[in-house]
Amino acid sequence: MTDIDHLSADLLGQITAAGTPDAIEAIRVAALGKSGSVTALLKTLGAMTPDQRQTQGPRIHALREAVTEALATCKAALDRAVLDAKLAAETLDMTLPPPVNPVGSVHPVSQVMDELAEIFADLGFAVATGPEIETDWYNFTALNIPETHPARAMHDTFYLAGDHDTPMVLRTHTSPVQIRAMQAAGGDKPVYIIAPGRTYRSDSDATHTPMFHQVEGLVIDKGITLGHLKWTLETFLKAFFERDDIVLRLRPSYFPFTEPSAEVDVGYTIQNGKRVIGGSDHWMEVLGSGMVHRKVIAAGGYDPDQWQGFAFGCGIDRLAMLKYGMDDLRAFFDGDVRWLKHYGFSAFDVPTLSGGVGA
Repeated sequence: MTDIDHLSADLLGQITAAGTPDAIEAIRVAALGKSGSVTALLKTLGAMTPDQRQTQGPRIHALREAVTEALATCKAALDRAVLDAKLAAETLDMTLPPPVNPVGSVHPVSQVMDELAEIFADLGFAVATGPEIETDWYNFTALNIPETHPARAMHDTFYLAGDHDTPMVLRTHTSPVQIRAMQAAGGDKPVYIIAPGRTYRSDSDATHTPMFHQVEGLVIDKGITLGHLKWTLETFLKAFFERDDIVLRLRPSYFPFTEPSAEVDVGYTIQNGKRVIGGSDHWMEVLGSGMVHRKVIAAGGYDPDQWQGFAFGCGIDRLAMLKYGMDDLRAFFDGDVRWLKHYGFSAFDVPTLSGGVGA
């Protein structure tokens, strides 16, 4: 028996006798590693004469292939055996009750989104969505913010690099959904929607993050007035904060996509050193609103002489902070399990006011 035959028999015997994946790995390194026995034989081919290489080369390569195949086959069998043993040992009795402290929770932002959907569904609003990567036209121009408009300075916009037929941005608000919803309605049907979702601006501190969540509402119909807007906002905020003593104050403001525009303040009181929504001792801004600008109505495909509407928008993260007592917006996105355990909701929690705004 030659040295190659002897080495082949020895290595294949070791592989057959190996009982664990670690043992197989050790044999592989000893045979095919940088300093392995088979590797050493392969290195001798360069010093052989052509006749020797023609005779010994095929035998050495056949040895490498045989060892490689044997290693792979044995490793697969051992890995399968380890997995089978693990599956046999790790059983789960599906008839057992859930643990007392189940792992995982619903994020406050998700909970508030569900609450908003419940409240506005009772008011006859549908939920609309749109892309988070938007064209410059939908994000700005269609909302009465052309290229030279000073309102663009109000948005710290993330523009996408690369060649595009039109500038592309990460949407700075969910208002583009309003244009898309109007276009989808065809210009001849009323529109009652809310548009919750993620938005992006280059800003970061205790009350701002580069990615945050907004909800916007849009109504397009005939005979819509500022009174309809005020009633909707009052009904919404009373339902959301679950208090009847919610007091609103509308202040004149400016938004390019509404005219007239109004900032909406909600009254609050100080109790035990904490801010509690309700009453009118102090005021705090919670959202922006106004009557939809004629140019925006036209951009959505409607005749502004026949159709009117109102719109409003606020930060979902801010609503969650006000209702559930968080102090720092950045903690919403840190992924701290302790924070999520404290402020999170059970998957079985029914969103607030699922019984209706009149409940």
